[in-house]
Amino acid sequence: MVNTHVLVATGVNADGHREILGIDICSSESEAGWLTLFRGLNARGLTGVKLVTSDAHSGLVAAMTATLEGASWQRCRTHYAANLMSATPKSSWGWVKAMLHSIYDQPDAKAVHAQFDKLLEAVAEKLPAVAEHLEEARPDILVFTAFPKEIWRQIWFRSPVSPTSPPVLTRWFRHRSLALGVVYQR
Repeated sequence: MVNTHVLVATGVNADGHREILGIDICSSESEAGWLTLFRGLNARGLTGVKLVTSDAHSGLVAAMTATLEGASWQRCRTHYAANLMSATPKSSWGWVKAMLHSIYDQPDAKAVHAQFDKLLEAVAEKLPAVAEHLEEARPDILVFTAFPKEIWRQIWFRSPVSPTSPPVLTRWFRHRSLALGVVYQR
């Protein structure tokens, strides 16, 4: 048995629909592996990438920056929530997570940022480490607000798995699958 990593690039096109753009297999989740995938996508004609949503893997972000000119990067909200909970006392998980999720339920970008500020205020005194974690992550997790609200749901997450995904995809892409969401133009 040899461990391998499957790198999957999914895209949200200008119509808001997801598509699998490319798949690559490599021996490790490294900058080199992501560079190979992105360069292959570029060679096949991928252009106009506006946003990449992924976990905070530094090699992925570096490869994206090197190959996808002009693309912004956003941290996947699911991965960020897990990271935030690791800095949050277990007794506070419920209300911190509920407030974090409430950020994404807002009707527009201004309200999203206002709700984020409310979350910061709520944790600042009781949980200063959580407040610091949130403040540092703010520019990485609220990038979606610069895009049309109609596609927010598609670009919050990096995984191609959604409640409407076929069961085969749900089983194939397990929790630690290496997928990336890309907003692009055709």
